[in-house]
Amino acid sequence: MMRPLLAALGVITLMLAPVSAQEPTLDVVLSRAAAYVVEFQRQLSGVVAEERYVQDVRYPLGSGTRYSPLLARHRELKSDLLMVKPVGGDRYMQFRDVFEVDGKAVRDRNERLMQLFVSPSASSASQSDRIMQESSRYNIGNIERTINQPTLPLLFVTPALRDHFRFELVKRDPEEGTIVEFHEVKTPTYVSDRQGSDMPSTGKYWIDETTGAIRRTELDVVHTAVQAHIRVAYRLDEGLTLWVPARMEERYRDRRGQSEVRGTATYSRFRKFQVSTSEEVAQ
Repeated sequence: MMRPLLAALGVITLMLAPVSAQEPTLDVVLSRAAAYVVEFQRQLSGVVAEERYVQDVRYPLGSGTRYSPLLARHRELKSDLLMVKPVGGDRYMQFRDVFEVDGKAVRDRNERLMQLFVSPSASSASQSDRIMQESSRYNIGNIERTINQPTLPLLFVTPALRDHFRFELVKRDPEEGTIVEFHEVKTPTYVSDRQGSDMPSTGKYWIDETTGAIRRTELDVVHTAVQAHIRVAYRLDEGLTLWVPARMEERYRDRRGQSEVRGTATYSRFRKFQVSTSEEVAQ
């Protein structure tokens, strides 16, 4: 706030300059976002959403830029998406419980869930790997991927990972929120290939400065072999009073074989759930 001004024009008067709200610093915005994400994870860990996920793969026709219609593949998945914390783990992750593939019910669903949750492995790292593998088992294409989790970029702003990234305030938009870029600068990186090679993440957040709510995210992961781009739009769920994922759009490109994978997922029916010993989702 500006200091008060004194003016002497025969009579002494006290004048206050107009006060304008001071914009929060980047550190303040990130701290609010981190607090929001922690609460977001806590609340969403008791909620399941229905995901409708469409994937398309196309392969190049020869060495040109055209793609073969004969080699193209299409897949439609219906899943329950829930946030879980592996036994002994310190971070939440999203689990995709696929119950329908291309219009056909998944038959071994209960058996798989029994092994994953009722009889978890002793190692939290091992269980995390199993959750990721199970969540991606119905992906199509020659690009193996487990980063197609809509809330994954939110982890980067939390205290556990924040110092692995450099953040830059790009723009303040009164309608869309404050746009913040992030760049992973420490190793080992959060994302890696099968051989354990680093795959640095970059991207953007659209953050509500007042509440810390993250309304949109973009994630880019570039490697010598593959390039990935994932965008997620959030919507305000009145019942949960949280900005929940509404739509995820993704694109992966094999930089050597030039195959391309595109996917679109939409989210609805956010509701409370309980996992019983029969591994059925109570709705």
